[in-house]
Amino acid sequence: MSTWNYVVTAHKPTNVTHSCVGNFTSPQDLNLIIAKCTRIEIHLLTPQGLQSILDVPLYGRIATLELFRPHGETQDFLFIATERYKFCVLQWDTEKSELFTRSMGDVSDRIGRPTDNGQIGIIDPDCRLIGLHLYDGLFKVIPFDNKGQLKEAFNIRLEELQVLDIKFLYGCPKPTIVVLYQDNKDARHVKTYEVALKEKDFVEGPWSQNSLDNGADLLIPVPPPLCGVLIIGEETIVYCSANGFKAIPIRPSITKAYGRVDPDGSRYLLGDHTGLLSLLVITHEKEKVTGLKLEPLGETSIASTISYLDNAFVYIGSSYGDSQLIKLNLQPDAKGSYVEVLERYVNLGPIVDFCVVDLERQGQGQVVTCSGAYKDGSLRVVRNGIGINEQASVELQGIKGMWSLRSSTDDPFDTFLVVTSNSVRLVSSTTRELLNEWNAPSDYSVNVATANATQVLLATGGGHLVYLEIGDGILQEVKHAQLEYEISCLDINPIGENPNQSHLAAVGMWTDISVRLFSLPDLNLITKEHLGGEIIPRSVLLCAFEGMSYLLCALGDGHLLNFMLNTSTGELTDRKKVSLGTQPITLRTFSSKNTTHVFAASDRPTVIYSSNKKLLYSNVNLKEVSHMCPFNSAAFPDSLAIAKEGELTIGTIDDIQKLHIRTIPLGEHARRICHQEQTRTFAICSLKYNSASAEESENHFVRLLDDQTFDFISVYPLDTYEYGCFIISCSFSDDNNVYYCVGTAYVLPEENEPTKGRILVFSVEEGKLQLIAEKETKGAVYCLNAFNGKLLAAINQKIQLYKWVLREDGTRELQSECGHHGHILALYVQTRGDFIVVGDLMKSISLLIYKHEEGAIEERARDYNANWMSAVEILDDDIYLGAENSFNLFTVRKNSEGATDEERGRLEVAGEYHLGEFINRFRHGSLVMRLPDSDVGQIPTVIFGTINGVIGVIASLPHEQYVFLEKLQSSLRKVIKGVGGLSHEQWRSFNNEKKTVEARNFLDGDLIESFLDLNRNKMDEVSQAMDVSVEELAKRVEELTRLH
Repeated sequence: MSTWNYVVTAHKPTNVTHSCVGNFTSPQDLNLIIAKCTRIEIHLLTPQGLQSILDVPLYGRIATLELFRPHGETQDFLFIATERYKFCVLQWDTEKSELFTRSMGDVSDRIGRPTDNGQIGIIDPDCRLIGLHLYDGLFKVIPFDNKGQLKEAFNIRLEELQVLDIKFLYGCPKPTIVVLYQDNKDARHVKTYEVALKEKDFVEGPWSQNSLDNGADLLIPVPPPLCGVLIIGEETIVYCSANGFKAIPIRPSITKAYGRVDPDGSRYLLGDHTGLLSLLVITHEKEKVTGLKLEPLGETSIASTISYLDNAFVYIGSSYGDSQLIKLNLQPDAKGSYVEVLERYVNLGPIVDFCVVDLERQGQGQVVTCSGAYKDGSLRVVRNGIGINEQASVELQGIKGMWSLRSSTDDPFDTFLVVTSNSVRLVSSTTRELLNEWNAPSDYSVNVATANATQVLLATGGGHLVYLEIGDGILQEVKHAQLEYEISCLDINPIGENPNQSHLAAVGMWTDISVRLFSLPDLNLITKEHLGGEIIPRSVLLCAFEGMSYLLCALGDGHLLNFMLNTSTGELTDRKKVSLGTQPITLRTFSSKNTTHVFAASDRPTVIYSSNKKLLYSNVNLKEVSHMCPFNSAAFPDSLAIAKEGELTIGTIDDIQKLHIRTIPLGEHARRICHQEQTRTFAICSLKYNSASAEESENHFVRLLDDQTFDFISVYPLDTYEYGCFIISCSFSDDNNVYYCVGTAYVLPEENEPTKGRILVFSVEEGKLQLIAEKETKGAVYCLNAFNGKLLAAINQKIQLYKWVLREDGTRELQSECGHHGHILALYVQTRGDFIVVGDLMKSISLLIYKHEEGAIEERARDYNANWMSAVEILDDDIYLGAENSFNLFTVRKNSEGATDEERGRLEVAGEYHLGEFINRFRHGSLVMRLPDSDVGQIPTVIFGTINGVIGVIASLPHEQYVFLEKLQSSLRKVIKGVGGLSHEQWRSFNNEKKTVEARNFLDGDLIESFLDLNRNKMDEVSQAMDVSVEELAKRVEELTRLH
């Protein structure tokens, strides 16, 4: 049964919705704070660029993000309001390096019509109050007391119902708002009001301005000395204040974002809907504005937010493309642009459609998304794990170990070290002569040895540990220690200040199964840690990530232990255990892009790296690896040498991250995608915007791409006004060929709903799209499905079934067989056997059945709730999954055992959950290698893609596992407190205009998996509440992380 579901994020949101700059983490720090809908990131501006300090989830969709500084404070506070009417004020705790909540509250009203144009949240520049516009006709005020604390909120009636923007004016003795609104004749005006806090009312403000540009929709308040406000329209920009008025015409454009450059507000950056960045300059003599000037600077991603950082560095946050860090140059480049892009931050949003394919035929799914919009449209290939791109390979049997050597290193020693079973030899790397040799005692052999540039540590039989130092051409035995047991592994990787020598040695032991730390050069025992269990340590490694030192210890059964290491005292803390594979692991460090990572070679090779000061494990897309070493040569710069069974491979490594994303920029907006295995192609429906001409026009295409190179290999242009709505790959009964079928709609400006569309059937012949058949329809073809060798189409409000018929002359055509009316708009259709599940525009989910004998489609059952659907999927024969436009997920169950027809005709709601993301598409599939031996190999999963660029996984769990995790989730809710005091339970409760109910039969995998990032005390707290050991909990949660 798929009743019990686990929802987890495989790729976090990347759509940047808000950003602001200020001194948040300390009075000297300049911080960039970014909101990605449900996450907050805090960055520090350093000479090297942006450095991430914090990345945390917020239990709400962020509607407002503003920094402010009450009187007498030395650093800024952060005000956040969410779409579900909660707000909080956050402050940075420098001692603990974490956020703490100064105040929080709920600003919802019991009655009121939510605003159409989105919530507005603003803060008075003199910190006397916070203003919120949440419901039509009301302005909510949260006043500050004189200590900077918030007092009781109250509402003031606002006459203007269609508000477009509200801002506070600078330099007013009383707090004053400026309101941009539209009247009932669609004209736009600006008014000002003073807020009288004592009377809790508005007083007529100092000025107003009527009849503005019809496209005016943005206000920019100008700071002192100028004060006043800029009104940005589509064809004009106006400066307005109590004693001045200036207007200039501009090239028609829609301004999406602005950023202030100078503290006095004389220059602003504006970003428009085509991605053009311009500089608006206010010329003035003393306090009198004399003119406005708008100068284009160059092209960026389409900006949703612009933050000017410092010294001409600007952050461009984008919802439709990658966000960017840019620098504005004084001189234009060859193309006349002043914009230089320094960094790109990948954004998958909005994911309009995607498909799951196994392009490398390795049994690992990859997701190919239609991402971005307008000129920033692209395809993204997302796969789990780190790719090794093979450069060369050679057959070699019996590799026991590998090291990379240089003919001469930069140090003066120029030597090789050769360890044999009974001696250590120092050999000159230039002349190849033996410089010095150390021999083991006669009846002992060298079992394990390790070395760095200046030190050698080896173990002989009988538990002898010998420490040698390498001088100029000499080897010198410095210290010898006798241990009570045999030694299984050693490491002296330098992690201190000196890169060439270590003051610690890590030693793994047989018999008592422990790992010990000795000091060098005197081999005194500092720490001894028993590992427990029967399995000996096979590889130990001292390493440092992001300035933290760790000891990693790999066991013979594929488990890896990691400890935090205090380098001065040698103390080991925060022990954690993960399972990487089933075979012994060998650990090696390598560096990529100037950071150190660890490669764990075993039957499931893994790269261990650190992000946000926590260790992450990413699988490498290779089968078993026995050894690895870094290899850097003229032919293969920055490569790795990898030994597998009978083969040596040299390859380069991708960027180190859990998901690997490859971008194929299209320069146009891909709306639908489909893969065809037989022809090794993708087909997409896309549209290109032509903004060059005065009238903005769009051209729609069906394009064919090669599934390896992603090159366009064929194109079929659609008619004027014709949109591609859906595309599938299918075959028909009595016909061995495979076809691409495309559903289209003619979207005419004068029609509310399309009355005409087409179904186009293409075959791919010699890499070209050939139109085989077309069928005109009486509406938009929203969805197509291959159905029992026929084609099922959703056309406006009906479901229509077509069969593929051979004509007399040998050509083929689609012929209508039967249909079913009774939907408002049938947008999403999934089929299984003879069952058809339909997601309606506003009437939730219904279940139809196709009857072969009668050749008819009938309704079997429906969900009577009013849900506005955005995607549907069939989980199993009886359970169907839906997503709707208030960001919720729900499942419905077919009730075939019902006693009456009425009961059997009702789909009952089985599970409900608030995801906080708008889902455009579900697809069955998995992002990870499904290993049959693991517990999660058998769990069915569905992948979803959202507007914010989230890729998520919904896994249907066995009941007993669900019950266990539900208990863990409620224990974690008590231990992990939401940022800003927001409640996890409220956040996940199903919520739309009609009702709010607690989540059921869905679990929040992101919360459950955050157990692994808790510190030990908190883990113990959860473990006591659950009455299960920390190790057991960690093991069960880690299994789940393998789902994505």
